[in-house]
Amino acid sequence: MNTPHPTAEPAAITRAERRAETRQRLGEATYDLLVIGGGILGTSVTWHAAQSGLRVAMVDAGDFAGATSSASSKLVHGGLRYLQTGAVRLVAENHHERRVLAKDVAPHLVNPLTFYLPVYQGGPHGAAKLGAGVFAYSALSAFGDGVGRVLSAKKAAAKVPGLRTEGLKAVAVYGDHQMNDARVAVMTVRAAAESGATVLNHAEVTGLRKSAGRVTGAELRDRRDGSEFGVNARLVLNATGPWVDHLRRMEDPGAAPSVRLSKGVHVVMRRAAPWPVALATPVDKYRITFALPWEDQLLLGTTDETYEGDPGEVAATEADIAQILDEAGHSVRDEQLDRDLMTYAFAGLRVLPGGPGGVAKAKRETVVTEGAGGMLSVAGGKWTTYRHIGRTVLRKLAKLPGEPLGGEMEPVSDLVRRVPLPGVARPNAVAHRLLSDPDLGELLGPATAGHLASHYGSLAFDIAELVRRDPALGARVHPDSPEIVAQLVYARDHEWAETEDDVLRRRTTLTIRGLDTPEVRERVAEVLGREGGARAEGDAPPAA
Repeated sequence: MNTPHPTAEPAAITRAERRAETRQRLGEATYDLLVIGGGILGTSVTWHAAQSGLRVAMVDAGDFAGATSSASSKLVHGGLRYLQTGAVRLVAENHHERRVLAKDVAPHLVNPLTFYLPVYQGGPHGAAKLGAGVFAYSALSAFGDGVGRVLSAKKAAAKVPGLRTEGLKAVAVYGDHQMNDARVAVMTVRAAAESGATVLNHAEVTGLRKSAGRVTGAELRDRRDGSEFGVNARLVLNATGPWVDHLRRMEDPGAAPSVRLSKGVHVVMRRAAPWPVALATPVDKYRITFALPWEDQLLLGTTDETYEGDPGEVAATEADIAQILDEAGHSVRDEQLDRDLMTYAFAGLRVLPGGPGGVAKAKRETVVTEGAGGMLSVAGGKWTTYRHIGRTVLRKLAKLPGEPLGGEMEPVSDLVRRVPLPGVARPNAVAHRLLSDPDLGELLGPATAGHLASHYGSLAFDIAELVRRDPALGARVHPDSPEIVAQLVYARDHEWAETEDDVLRRRTTLTIRGLDTPEVRERVAEVLGREGGARAEGDAPPAA
């Protein structure tokens, strides 16, 4: 593959120098709050804590959202299945957060999606029950996505050619949203940094600092160069997701387990037919299998099985893939489930409250514990309500015995509830401006312009500016993807990308599309190896 050589202008400092500056800043200050873990919970708490005026730092042993938080079903949803348990208030709260994200906070990253819920002969739910359910579901969102209704099998099949029609009685229809979880995570980290937080990925906690029996910080090792340093903090928050009990045992070797893990696997397929809506098919009374249009692919899943191994080794097995394809076959035609169409499979771990019973029936709620040394640990949560959970945790921090944060923090109730993520804009308007630019429109093309607009919002103009300065950066990284070389440069210089996987799996969609080839990986490594890069005008340093 002949990809033009990136020639972005050198920046004042290199990536390695930026990391060194950040380590020095972390080591010299005493922070009000140190957040360990850069997933859903850690990024949200860090963002809200910085907004509230706290001096906050966040570190992660891997990449931001490098584990479970970028291995979700990519949905921002109210939780239709929660209605059958009577959790009406929870569904209403979820709907509120979903609509705020889609309208005010991240309209450039969260997109509406119509769902079809097929009803088959002998299935776990009848058409009348599901019809009433989707109507109630849409009512709880004030009918903002239309009125839940029931379609005939014939009309539904005409809309989705890949829908299996054997035994199909009807299809219930409702509205929800979806997103690119990794992009939302990166933008939340950026929002936190722009609010004053100090953040560093690939920084592993090797021990906890203590004073008079209280946790007062952490010892860390930079996984990029092996440098060791420490951070002092008045309060430490453990938001390490599947590793939450590992860190709790650093504080107290005798700490009992607080959570259990459930493995969720997804399979990505190339589309063999148009797929304009999502399918949500009941497998049994508690579980649903999804077939979601996502990034020009078809996303299938998920599993929900107890996991007791090393969280760092979780992976999709052949048995997982076979289960997903088999369950998808309830409502998806065989030609779409051909193994030759599979481009990628990934696994993540749900963090659930400890207790008896199967994980499929376990409550999806946030677990908060305080350790013997005063470290607060939080686990659980989901993307739809991640902002709400961040505010909730912040309230708990403010009310801890002894008030370790004192009067440093502005009341959580005073925070602006709809602060947008960076780049907030309507994607269609951004794409139109890019294509209307006489210097860029023809060079980028409709596919790339649309892709940039829907993954960066108005920040797409910063990437376009790189292409304007050097048209070679407008070349596609792979001919079958809309991603361009300028995105690699931007990920390196403005989005904390340190490794090939950071770029391919989380800053772009190349891995998820099955385009993580040796040639593409070599191109990314080459870009990452070229230190520096032009900083867009007005852009904050990534490690601020």
